[in-house]
Amino acid sequence: MIDTHHHFWRYNPTEYGWISDAMCAIRRDFLPADLHAEILAAGVDSVISVQARQCLAETKWLLDFASRYKFISAVVGWVPLIDPKVDGLLTELTAEPKLRSVRHVLHDEPDDNYMLRDDFNRGISVLARYDLAYDILIFARHLPQTITLVDRHPDQVFIIDHIAKPDIRAGKLEPWRTQLHELARRPNVFCKLSGMVTEADWRSWTPATLAPYAQTVLECFGPDRLMIGSDWPVCLVACDYTRWIRTARELLGTLSAAEQHKIEQTTPLRAYHIR
Repeated sequence: MIDTHHHFWRYNPTEYGWISDAMCAIRRDFLPADLHAEILAAGVDSVISVQARQCLAETKWLLDFASRYKFISAVVGWVPLIDPKVDGLLTELTAEPKLRSVRHVLHDEPDDNYMLRDDFNRGISVLARYDLAYDILIFARHLPQTITLVDRHPDQVFIIDHIAKPDIRAGKLEPWRTQLHELARRPNVFCKLSGMVTEADWRSWTPATLAPYAQTVLECFGPDRLMIGSDWPVCLVACDYTRWIRTARELLGTLSAAEQHKIEQTTPLRAYHIR
């Protein structure tokens, strides 16, 4: 199994100011040795490391880890997509073959239409040249803009992180469900079953709480375009690593063994072009 979404960090309050007092359990360092122990216990074979800071130093740091730890299969880094010189930066960074995607923290941008900026779209337009996917980090309210973004780049692979963060805590399905179905009509869009427990009530969620959302993404994307991610260590505010992996498998438990194999291994390899 490939865990398609996790983070590393050396904690400091300046760079990780989003970690609130309520999330104090993750106000510490999380490094490869910590994750390796978790995946061994959960029966996970390899992982994809995703940026948590928006700087080139973060991308290079993750690529260095990936070069030294075999269980890290790929990196989703950050690059300044709005920079006119992003093409040159990508030439340098993709010399490291484990860079397989890039991401920008779109849901923290004050402008909900940031992803529709011309300079941002110019940056997106060069990614396919380097065989890179793009991970989309949004809230459910950004789905209409995301559909517009994807339609501008029909040949670009896009991967929706955290099922587009619906309001699970409030039990709200619409308009997220309808808009996700519309987005999924684009065959170049994949989705991660991840980040769900932190959108639910951290203390009282159950698999039944998450089931309508998991069923929706399965209907939308099917085993050929759906993957599992832990969002470790962020998930630790709501559950431990092994519990989430067990829950994700339970949510997909009605599928055949072949379909589950696609979600756990084949689809991530294809979406991220991992060789």
